[in-house]
Amino acid sequence: MTVPSTKPLVVVAAGGTGGHMFPAQAFADEMHARGWTVALVTDERGKKYATNFPADWRLEVEAATFGSKMPHKLLASALKLRAGTAEAKRNFEKTKPKVVAGFGGYPSYPSLSAARAMGVPIVIHEQNSVLGRVNRLFAKAAKFVACGFDRLDRLPPGAEGTKRVVGNPVRNAIKAVREKPYPELDDAGPINILITGGSQGARLFGEVIPKAIIGLPADQRARVHVVQQAREEQLEAVRSVYKDARVSATVEAFFSDMHERLAAAHLIIARAGASTVTELAIAGRPSILIPLGIAMDDHQTANAEGMVTGAAADVVPEPVFTVETFGPLLLERISNAGVLRARAKAAWQLGKPNAAKELADLAEQAAGVKAG
Repeated sequence: MTVPSTKPLVVVAAGGTGGHMFPAQAFADEMHARGWTVALVTDERGKKYATNFPADWRLEVEAATFGSKMPHKLLASALKLRAGTAEAKRNFEKTKPKVVAGFGGYPSYPSLSAARAMGVPIVIHEQNSVLGRVNRLFAKAAKFVACGFDRLDRLPPGAEGTKRVVGNPVRNAIKAVREKPYPELDDAGPINILITGGSQGARLFGEVIPKAIIGLPADQRARVHVVQQAREEQLEAVRSVYKDARVSATVEAFFSDMHERLAAAHLIIARAGASTVTELAIAGRPSILIPLGIAMDDHQTANAEGMVTGAAADVVPEPVFTVETFGPLLLERISNAGVLRARAKAAWQLGKPNAAKELADLAEQAAGVKAG
């Protein structure tokens, strides 16, 4: 459904995962604040992450991946994307968008394809340190390729001049953590460890990290309070490990107050997804990162690179993420409050809290319009 408006229109094309949708939502909030009409174009999967998306209207289009090597599935995917592009074109002919902002994922393909064909300015935002497949396809057609990290691999030749490092837009609740000081910490006092593995990481984390923590020397183990995300089927087992070892722990499948947990944490153990790495820098919290081993183009290792070179995080590759290797590193980190405080400061200095504003500036520049 479309709603006529005298305000300039920005079409936000995103979907597939929260990693694409949440930065798009922060950008949409900023564009709304500047007086733009915002439309969201996504597919059925993307709608799951769009409950609170600030769109004046929405369009659901056909989209599919090219992940399969089977010819009949490739043909089906191509037909879906073609149908989605045709639907986006019909809509754009009526609504006349001034700019289309693509945030990656195959649900963004139809809008970007329609915009390129119709001469509508395109701005792309890449959350990871490796340009995703769809963003790669449209990078040369974009006025700007904005990115979350200094490193951006797979940028096509000829598109280098359009690259702009803005950071990844984050939710206001996470930005608020940036204004809170790192929690008081000394070498003998309580230490809060936050463990968040994400949907693809929680199982391995539930197997390795509790055993590493209960294997700490008694004096260090007694200091620790754990907040851990675990898969539903692991909850009782992980809780039992901590309970039997008398380690203070809160273990849940999901935390709705993650910003508060992050603010209270002295050390975070996590995957290295773009959103996670960005939020750690915005909040200014030290971390141990375990990049997802099956991530395409090993982009999580690339995401973590800046935090490692900036002395804000350690990286443990998944193949060597075992109790035997992780336990000594964990002990070394929690035994030195001064190092953790220094790493918190280093992370904070790497944060880019104005990402949504800088991305909105690029969108307005590409469109040649300032709504405010």
